[in-house]
Amino acid sequence: MKTTRQTLMLILLTLALSFAAHAKKIPITSPEDVGMSTEKLAKIKSAVQAFIDDEKITGASVIVARKGKIALFETFGMMDMEAKKPMKQDTIFRFYSMTKPVTSVAAMMLYEEGKLKLDDPVSKYIPEFKGLKVYAEPGKHAEQKREMSIRDLFRHTSGLTYGFFGNTPVDKMYMSRSVFAWDGSLQSMIDKLSDIPLLYQPGTKWHYSVSTDVLGYIVEKVSGQSLDKFFRKRIFKPLKMKDTAFHVPAKKVDRFVVCYGPNLTGGLRIVDDPNKSRYLKKPSMLSGGGGLVSTARDYLRFCQMLLNKGQLDDKRLLRPETVEMMTKNQLPESVKRGEDGGFGLGFSVRLKNGKLPKGEYGWGGAASTHFWISPKHDLIVIALSQYMPFSGRLENTVKPLVYDAILN
Repeated sequence: MKTTRQTLMLILLTLALSFAAHAKKIPITSPEDVGMSTEKLAKIKSAVQAFIDDEKITGASVIVARKGKIALFETFGMMDMEAKKPMKQDTIFRFYSMTKPVTSVAAMMLYEEGKLKLDDPVSKYIPEFKGLKVYAEPGKHAEQKREMSIRDLFRHTSGLTYGFFGNTPVDKMYMSRSVFAWDGSLQSMIDKLSDIPLLYQPGTKWHYSVSTDVLGYIVEKVSGQSLDKFFRKRIFKPLKMKDTAFHVPAKKVDRFVVCYGPNLTGGLRIVDDPNKSRYLKKPSMLSGGGGLVSTARDYLRFCQMLLNKGQLDDKRLLRPETVEMMTKNQLPESVKRGEDGGFGLGFSVRLKNGKLPKGEYGWGGAASTHFWISPKHDLIVIALSQYMPFSGRLENTVKPLVYDAILN
């Protein structure tokens, strides 16, 4: 009798633990339950399938979540066309610049702790940046009118650049000195940057750059932890983002998607083979600007934390007012990013109401991954493919279909 009772208690305990684990998952529901149309959301399926049929991509994954529930989670096509492996919900993708919001959250956690101030000069944390000059003409550089600030790093108004997006003399210096080298380190990147002039005066122009990688370096210096350890302990573990990291461990390689690009003779070719990828080992360059791999479900948890103003389940990462500040335009009145392009602390921000809602924020990654959040609609969308060079066609096709499917 005693043995039977112990066995029953063990079974009940196991069930309770199992329920607790599953209770933390973001629930799946019908579109109508969250004020969306099943019929209209179904248009996403045919639109994405058309890209696959036309050999624009081999596969994709799309999540639409509203009011804290998943209304649509569809996978399409193949994660490995040659091996005929279908795309799955737990497929691991290269997220590239969708790493930037994660680094921004990490830095704002330190800001909340009083360890980082937005208007501090970057040189307070990186002495090598003290006295950086601004390019004027060959052999002649100007003084900074004001020092690059931490806020400038968040919003890409630092005067830094990337090197491979432009053909300016400064970009050429970046390329010739391999400023951003995957086999380098954050310290070597800083050492090289400290010897190259800025492209423009800080705070005067929005220019996409290595700013978030520099911010990641500062996170390491201020926290006393490597970026991967800080992410894992302070963000990934609390949010239960179990498949998000700077590399793919051997036991997960079978879930790592092939990355494709255009073939000169038509169709697609392999750009990065999962079985030979540099992502198979921990990198020496922990890129806060573009180094993470993740899954659609993991990144949804990160996005839900943001939409919840800094909290998911019982874990609070940021205060509500901090998230509100991050997701509002931080660019000076004189600085524009396209026709309707604001930029917050780590995200693009839509400034006007139109076909798309004011206040929508998000970003994308070099392998054609995308996410956007609309606080107005209590909405998260994640649309992932693996195609390089970057293409916005998946986002541009899915986005209007999602908004059209909102009923109330």
